[in-house]
Amino acid sequence: MLEKLKASVCKANLDLVNHGLVIHTWGNVSGRDKKTGLIVIKPSGVNYESMKPGDMVVLDPDGKIVEGKFNPSTDAPTHLLLYQTFMAIGGIVHTHSTFATSWAQAGKDIPPLGTTHADHFYGEVPCTRKLRKNEIENKYEINTGKVIIERMRGTDPMAVPSVLVCSHGPFCWGSDPEEAVYNAVALEEIARMALYTFLLGKDEPVDKFLLDKHFGRKHGRDAYYGQGKK
Repeated sequence: MLEKLKASVCKANLDLVNHGLVIHTWGNVSGRDKKTGLIVIKPSGVNYESMKPGDMVVLDPDGKIVEGKFNPSTDAPTHLLLYQTFMAIGGIVHTHSTFATSWAQAGKDIPPLGTTHADHFYGEVPCTRKLRKNEIENKYEINTGKVIIERMRGTDPMAVPSVLVCSHGPFCWGSDPEEAVYNAVALEEIARMALYTFLLGKDEPVDKFLLDKHFGRKHGRDAYYGQGKK
């Protein structure tokens, strides 16, 4: 069942290791099959070194295991809620990558300080509020999804495909697992640049017209970056 998607999700999880975004068993990737609505996600606590496509867990939209010999990632309820809310996304990544997580632990948005940021995110990468005590003690993973949705309200999730969960770490997404990993890699580099920029004394975002120009030339109807239009 969903062998192609299992292979894609497995590869995406291994790509997190190759890009230096996860260590040990930290982090997870999922993907959604748009025909059936089924979700394929990394199993909980399985070492990346031994991970195979057949180890991936298939869930229905309510979180019931449809296929798989392992328990799904403990973050599965968060993934499922994001899929239910943002219908355009087909892949989700969660990591504890160093620089993005540092901003999350500080509880700070990452402002668009330059054109590198503007090429990937149309505005700040937002950080959620802290979860309250009762939200942590009851349905923690679902409430993590809820604060992400709360913080993203009014924002196009495909224009800002990443969020920082306060005191926790980043969640990124895309049209498929591969694009979600791409956005996670971009976020980590942008978070690193932003930290250094703050250390150098600058914290003001770029002008809106420069943000518009750089995001617009790579994304949307009038984009002209790359080889797609000749």
